[in-house]
Amino acid sequence: MPRPVAALLKGGDGRLRHSPPPCHDCATTEGSSTLFCDQTPAIPVMHVALLHVALFRHRVALGFLLAVLGIVPPPAAAQSSPDSRAHEAAALPGPTTQVDFPAPGRLDTLRAYIDTTWSTLTRSHDDLTRALPDPKVDHEPGTPWPLYVAPTEDTAAVGRRLRQSLTPAEWAQVDLKVLPENPREHTGTINPHGLLYLPHPYVVPGGRFNEMYGWDSYFISVGLLAAGRVEMAKHMTDNHLYQVRHYGTVLNANRTYYLTRSQPPFLAAMVRGVFHATRDTSWLADAVPALKTYHDYWTTGPHRAGDTGLSRYYGLGEGPAPEVVMGERDAEGQSHYDRIRAYYRTHDVTAYDESLFYDAKTDALTPLFYKSDRSMRESGFDPSNRFGPFNVGIIHHAPVGLNSFLYRYEKDVSAIMATLGRADAAKRWDLRAEQRRRRMDDLLWDAETGRYRDYNFRTDTQNDYHFATAFAPLWAGLAADSQAAATASTLWQLEAPGGVLTSTRRTGNQWDAPFGWAPLQMMAVEGLRRYGYEAAADRLSAKFVGLVYKEFREHGVILEKYDLVQRESDVSAGIQYGYSENVVGFGWTNAVVLRLLKNVQR
Repeated sequence: MPRPVAALLKGGDGRLRHSPPPCHDCATTEGSSTLFCDQTPAIPVMHVALLHVALFRHRVALGFLLAVLGIVPPPAAAQSSPDSRAHEAAALPGPTTQVDFPAPGRLDTLRAYIDTTWSTLTRSHDDLTRALPDPKVDHEPGTPWPLYVAPTEDTAAVGRRLRQSLTPAEWAQVDLKVLPENPREHTGTINPHGLLYLPHPYVVPGGRFNEMYGWDSYFISVGLLAAGRVEMAKHMTDNHLYQVRHYGTVLNANRTYYLTRSQPPFLAAMVRGVFHATRDTSWLADAVPALKTYHDYWTTGPHRAGDTGLSRYYGLGEGPAPEVVMGERDAEGQSHYDRIRAYYRTHDVTAYDESLFYDAKTDALTPLFYKSDRSMRESGFDPSNRFGPFNVGIIHHAPVGLNSFLYRYEKDVSAIMATLGRADAAKRWDLRAEQRRRRMDDLLWDAETGRYRDYNFRTDTQNDYHFATAFAPLWAGLAADSQAAATASTLWQLEAPGGVLTSTRRTGNQWDAPFGWAPLQMMAVEGLRRYGYEAAADRLSAKFVGLVYKEFREHGVILEKYDLVQRESDVSAGIQYGYSENVVGFGWTNAVVLRLLKNVQR
């Protein structure tokens, strides 16, 4: 494991150094000009601004001065545009005080809940009637639910298999259908929407997400392996391989309205995780063609980010997302898209060319808006304001996260090839990864802010939005030691009492401050740990596990997301766009808790 000169960033107790934390109750909202809250040292704003300017001329002397004063300003904040600075929540840095894990005996109840939940969240042929219902779409009561089979599948064999697993009454609730040829190109003709057949059992996230999701399944499989449930982790992986073989990609989830988009690519990591537990080289070799196909999905055609040599998210469907139209309405009956149109009517947008996405004359969202909206949903971060309001600028970006995941994917396939004795193939995949790393260094790395930033290939600019995927290059292992050290030094900007914030900005979107999500906790923790920042990794692990445990004791459930600033699971008041509920389950939160507990350095 690489070990940079961590002492430059750590004190004698091994913790990352940064400024004394402001009060989290004073976290700024969008448009605020607040620099420090009332509980920070009384340094006049004008003086701080002068110090920021001087930073770039006298780094060493100023560093000593700031250390004496007990503050560290956000790196290179003075270099960002006034428009972006207005939205930066500079009062969000979190405390570095050590947080202890709950006592092991107390965690037993949490572990027991998670163990039970794996069964509660499992769907199989035996309980198909639990998997078929979908709260996100309209359905006529008393009628069978559709179950669709790929046109390349043996439909008769599927029917026989299901009838063996179901009672006659249960089978009567199933309407078995065959998808049209080239189903990704004909999703507009599918009516009604329904569940896609999968051959193996799987674990769903929970609540309204009653199907097998793309990137959720990677994190769930990590938890299953940590819990010793190897067979279920293999089932999950086999289902994703099945999707690639029959649909050309790992789907967003196994519902027909998800046929035109994927989710962040973790399939190679899932395959390696299962192989590590089973040592089944025959199974590993069988997975290779699907791994290549899925890589092609992300590196050819519309998923290429211009001529950057990098990749982007790109939904292949057209028009409004059906699950949004039917399943994301507020108490007044307004859909997510209705609220977006209202936003465009009342706000000036500077993050992108608004006319590309909204026709002010007709008060209508454009076809490109819906294409971009679907692309945003393929990213899994739905929604945020990271790529401008509602993330629709994502279609013009090469994101840090996606390309870090693909680097890791390429290194994982290289390792698989080496395991299979295919040395030449392993070298080719290593070369692909190295080429991606170099392009990321050229276009996404920003030495002044000390972090990787998303690249807009339409405007040839970097996005200054500070998002937790800045730690994805550390998780993937592509950062040089110096880059990892610089990124680690920015942790204070995202750290909150409950863990790592999704971003430094409050926007009313669930993938922004003050909210935190389990996958981003795992990536930040494991990224820091990979480069030797053990104390920071342990502290973040304790913060997030402690929050999950606290809310579990109060409410008896584990949830999808948390308010990391207030350390609570009540998030509805802060979410204005998308769905505001906090879903009970929850597959990837369960998994990440187990992973963090397993890897913490006690």
